Order: sequence, then structure tokens, then C-alpha cells
Amino acid sequence: MTGVAVCFGTVNSIKALWETRIKKSRDDQQKEREQRDKASVGRLALAWEDRITLAKLKERVVTEEGRVILRIEKEEWKTLPPALKQLPQLQEWQLHRTGLQKIPRFIATFQNLIVLDLSRNAIAEIPKEIGQLTKLKELLVSYNRVSSLPEEVGSCESLEKLELAFNRDLDELPTQLGNLKKLYHLDLSMNQFTSIPECILNLPALEWLDMGGNRLQSLPDDIHRMEKVHTLWLQRNELEYLPENISRMHSLDTLVLSSNKLRDIPALMEGMSNLRFVNFRDNPLTLEVSLPMQSSSEEEEEDDREMFGREFMHTYIQEARKRESPTSYTSVLNVTVAAVPGTALAL
Repeated sequence: MTGVAVCFGTVNSIKALWETRIKKSRDDQQKEREQRDKASVGRLALAWEDRITLAKLKERVVTEEGRVILRIEKEEWKTLPPALKQLPQLQEWQLHRTGLQKIPRFIATFQNLIVLDLSRNAIAEIPKEIGQLTKLKELLVSYNRVSSLPEEVGSCESLEKLELAFNRDLDELPTQLGNLKKLYHLDLSMNQFTSIPECILNLPALEWLDMGGNRLQSLPDDIHRMEKVHTLWLQRNELEYLPENISRMHSLDTLVLSSNKLRDIPALMEGMSNLRFVNFRDNPLTLEVSLPMQSSSEEEEEDDREMFGREFMHTYIQEARKRESPTSYTSVLNVTVAAVPGTALAL
């Protein structure tokens, strides 16, 4: 009887163990099915969400003058979704006041992009992938939080227009920027530059430069290397003098120098025949000069005279010449006179 009992008990133990294993296997299979179902539902939800996002983006795509443009303004898009990659035909982005915090690294997939206008957002960094956009002509990132520019921007060989105004902490540019052979328009106003970067002097096509509202303390002596520049904005800086070579900028048409610390105007600037618009307002110039009185028939031109300031510049230079003191020489004649007794010496 004892042997039978032991055998019976062993069979029951094996059966219980087997049932436990079967139950665990079924539970595991059930959990696996549930996880697969959840993952499947998640993928479906994500796909559905991407589809909704893509549809939303497509609603903001317009075609103007044959160019495909994504235009979003005053909507919250702090990040750009991967679904955007499904619109590779885009040639222009216009995203303003969206709160966008960064440019996605998949920007490189948009090889047809000609204009990237992301002004007035919260972008803190421009990714190096930007350098792969070889057709890009305009990069507009003013009124953001960009503190540096990647050297890869120098690889955007078609770039013609670059705007980085009012990024506050921006104070230098990569030397590779000088490789941009087609760049003619550069806006660096309202930043922290203390000098004009060397790479700017190396831009062969540059015509328009705005560095107003920075902390420029001086201009480079070889500023005339910017031989094609016709418009130069330098207002609200800390300039105390102008290099004489500024007079060799033969293409210069517009020069704004208001609100600096200038105390003089180089006499050689009188020969800048192409200079049409110049403004020296709000500088502590050494001389106080007044323009000649106008006749009543010229009153209508008063605003132009004040605006252009060219006549003021010439009048100032002429007055400075008049006030130059010629070197004076004093000759002293020493004469020894022998006094004759009994006579007076009359002088």
C-alpha cells in the first residue's frame, strides 16, 4: 500500500506541475498577443496621426508663380513632424511666429528648397545639414536665438541672401562663409559684433550689408576690398573714426553712420562722386556747421537735404579745411647797438 501511495502522489505532483506550466504558457501567449495588439494599435494610431498631420500641412501648401510654398504663420509648431518629409517637392518654407525651436536635421532631404524663411521664431541652432542644400538661395533666420552659424553654411553654393538680424548673442561668423561666391545681401544688424568679420571682406558679390545696432568699434583699414558694396548700414554702433580707404569704395551709394561716436569726417570722402545718401546724424563731430540758407523755392527740397546729408558732408569738410591753422614762423632779430655817450636810443 505504501508504494502505491507514493506512486499516486508522484503522478499528482507531475500533473500539477504540467498544468502550471501550461497555464503559464497560455498566460505568456495571452500577454504577447495583447502586446502585439497594443503595438499594432499604437502603429495604427501613429500612422493615423501622421496622416492627420500631413493633411494639415498640405492645407498650408500653396503654389505662387510656379513655386511650391509651405506657409504657416501665428500657429504653434514648436517642432516640425517627420510627416513633412512626405512633401519633398517643397521649394520654399515660410514659417513665421510659430514658436519653432529648432530646424529638423531632415532638412537635408529637401533638395528642391530655394527659400528657407524662418524669421520670428525661437530657433537656437542651425544644423550642419543645412550645407547639403545646394540650391538654397535665401536663408532668413532673423529674430531668433541663433548664437552661432555652422561652417557648413559655406557649402550652400547658390546662397544669395542671408539674414540673421536680431539674434542678440551672435558675434562671429565662420571663415567658410567667404566661400559664398553669389551672396550679395547680408543682414547682421542688432547683434553683438565688435568688428566686421574677415570672411565678409572675402565675399566677391556682396552689394548690401547691414551691421547697424552692433558694437562695432572700428572699421577695417582695407574696407575698400568690398568693392561691389553699394549700401552700407552702420548706424547705432561705437565707431570713433573712419578709415581713409572708405573713400576708395567706388560703388558706395548709401552710407548710414548715425548714432556713433565719430568726431571727424575724412577729407578724402569729398571725392566720393557716387555717394548719393549719407547720414552723420547724432555723432559728436568736432565742428558745428550749418548749411547755406535756402530760398523759398527750395523749401520743398528741405527734407531731401536733411535725409541725404551729402551737402552737409561737403560743407563740413570745407569748413575743416578753412580752420586748419597754417604753421606760423616767428623771426627774431637780435641787434647789438653800441650806445653813444650823450645820445638817447630811440626805438
